[in-house]
Formats: sequence, structure tokens, C-alpha cells
Amino acid sequence: MAAPGAARLVPAWVLQVLGVVAFFSRKRLEHHDLNWLRVFADHAAVAVANARAFEEIERLKESAERERDYLRAAVRIALQQGEIIAESLAMKRVLEQARAVAQSDSSVLILGESGVGKELIAARVHDLSRRRDGPLVKVNCASVPRELFESEFFGHVRGAFSGAARDRQGRFLLADGGTLFLDEVGEIPPILQSKLLRVLQEGSFEAVGDDRTRKVDVRVIAATNRALESEVEAGTFRRDLYYRLSVLPVHVPPLRERREDILPMARRFLENTARRLNLPARPLTAEDERALLGYAFPGNVRELQNIVERALVLSRDGSFGPEFELGPARAPAAPLRAAAPGAKPPVLTAAELQALERQNLLNALESSSFRIAGDAGAARLLGMSPSTFAYRMKQLGIQRPRPS
Repeated sequence: MAAPGAARLVPAWVLQVLGVVAFFSRKRLEHHDLNWLRVFADHAAVAVANARAFEEIERLKESAERERDYLRAAVRIALQQGEIIAESLAMKRVLEQARAVAQSDSSVLILGESGVGKELIAARVHDLSRRRDGPLVKVNCASVPRELFESEFFGHVRGAFSGAARDRQGRFLLADGGTLFLDEVGEIPPILQSKLLRVLQEGSFEAVGDDRTRKVDVRVIAATNRALESEVEAGTFRRDLYYRLSVLPVHVPPLRERREDILPMARRFLENTARRLNLPARPLTAEDERALLGYAFPGNVRELQNIVERALVLSRDGSFGPEFELGPARAPAAPLRAAAPGAKPPVLTAAELQALERQNLLNALESSSFRIAGDAGAARLLGMSPSTFAYRMKQLGIQRPRPS
């Protein structure tokens, strides 16, 4: 199907066969009959070409809209959290690691508790890499329904399953030439882990319902607050995928282990939040600083940001006052014995505080017969998730005793 005289107007290599019009007649066809068939075929060709063009335009529009949403999210993060504050030696080491791993295209696994700022470290690695001009695409694996994981990662073609009304690009294709950040990577179901491993090894995949193999150039940065090594031993996470993701591991310490960053962060959050909410700025008093430095921050940086915003909104006449509430969980500022009357309470060093935490975990393990999970497990005794408890065991060098 082509327009009359098309061969005289455009080069032959531009012509494309879109289909065939078949016509059956019991009588002999005259020349004018063939002309009418040519007119019909030309109109059909235009309709098919327009339909394909509109489909391509829709695909490009969807891609542009999704990339726009990622850029807007990145801008929001930058406005709310600003640059990474690293006054502590621990965070300076993390940034040095980020700069070092950025020079390679190998996969990066960012480890750390929830709320420590793993997404910011992933963005820093991307910005320092040769892919800085490419897209940085994020997938929160914990928020993707299990039945949609494959479509979310690799896309699908129209009609691939019920509700697939049109083609959709997956996150790997959207991140082509850039970086894909897999947050909460431990949530990926085992059935999809093998397909993810293939993309990491070969850089190729097939969309759901499509038999075409697509090639992509994507660097993967993964993050998790779970103890993946324990899940590998339990058989819930593929060992080969774990090793492929953790070529360059980076551990982000919790806020309680980098207390030099607390006050600079609080001041930055105060400034940014006041600007964002159009509120007058509030200074930190000496009492506020003591309260912040004495708090354990189980929710880490995210909790600090929420505390500052709540205090700023509820503050009265220029000071935080009693509204500056930090919750019940405070870090022990002294040993568990009372100080003598009139004497200053002793202060623990970082090493002593770590030793105290290690002994506390050992006590909980002994009380639970070294069982971590379950109602009678050590994690439940300390109000922690089993994965976080296992992660702290590894960091503190605690191992289960082998059965005799």
C-alpha cells in the first residue's frame, strides 16, 4: 500500500510495505477498477502509518513524562535535604568510598539502617560517575506489587496481560545510559532474582509478552537495611545475585554513631524547612542541643528531619520550648549505675558505648537461647526487626555458637 506516484517523490529506501489489500471479483477488472483499488490502498496505508506514528508519539510522551517525574522528585529531595553533611569521621569515610566506587561501572550495594540517607549516597555516586549526564532512575522494591515486578523492571507490550492496554517501558530501559537505583533490593521476589541477575551479567532482557531481546547500558546501585548474607544462608536471596550486587559495598553508619553530624544537620533542616513552609527561622538553644545529642535516633536522619519540622511548626515566640519532644528512646549518656550525689555523671566513649550495645545483644541472645526471630526471639526482646538485629550482630562481631 503506497500513495500514487510515491516512487517518483521519495527514494526507494524510504518506502515501506505496511500490508496487502486482497480483492476478489467474478468479473473482469477494468483499468478504472484498479484505479479505485489504488485509491483505497493509499487511504488504508495513510491510516496504518498514522496509527503507528500516534503509537510512537504516545510511547515517547510517556517516557518524557516519567523522566520528568523522576527529575521533579530529585529536585524535591535536593531542596528538602540539601548536600550531605559530613562533619564526622565516619561520614567522611563514606563519602571517600562513594568517590572511589563512582569511578567504576561495577554494581554498588549500599548497606545501612532505615533512614540513614542511602538514597543520597546513591545520588552522590551517580553524580561523580561518567554517567552523571544520564538518568538516575529509582525503584522502591518494597512498594511494587509482587505480580507487577517484571513489568516494572522490564516493561510490557500491549496485550501481554489483562489490563495491558498499551506498551510500557520498564525502569531498565528508562535508565539506559545512566544509573538504576534499587532501593530495598531485599524485597525482590525470588522468581525475579534470576532475571535481574541476567540483566546484570549480560545487559539484555525481554519485555513481558515480547520475544525481542533488548540491550541496555545500565549501572545498578542497590540498597537495603536487611542482612542479605543471613537471607542468602536462609535461601531467600540468591547467592550469585548477592555477590553480583555487592561488588562494591558501602556501609552508611547510623546517626547515633556519627553524633558530630547531628547539630549541623538540625540547623540545615531548620533553615530548609522554614523556607519551605514560609515560617520564621528558629535557632537551636543550648538545651535543644543537649537534647539532640543525648537522643538515640532509632529513626536516624529521617527522624531528625521530622523532629525538627514538628518543633518548628509548633514553636511559640521564637523558641522551641516543651514542643521539642524527642520521644522515649534516648541514648545512654552514662553507665547503668547512678552517679554519686553532687558528682558529674560519667560519659561513655564511642568504644564503651559499642561494648555496652554488644553486651546488651549478647544478653538478649542468651535469654532467648540464641533464637533471633519469633515471639520469644532476641529481636523481639529489644524491639528490633530480626534483619536489623542480625545486621548489628555482624557489625559487632557476634556469632551464634555452633551446635556441639
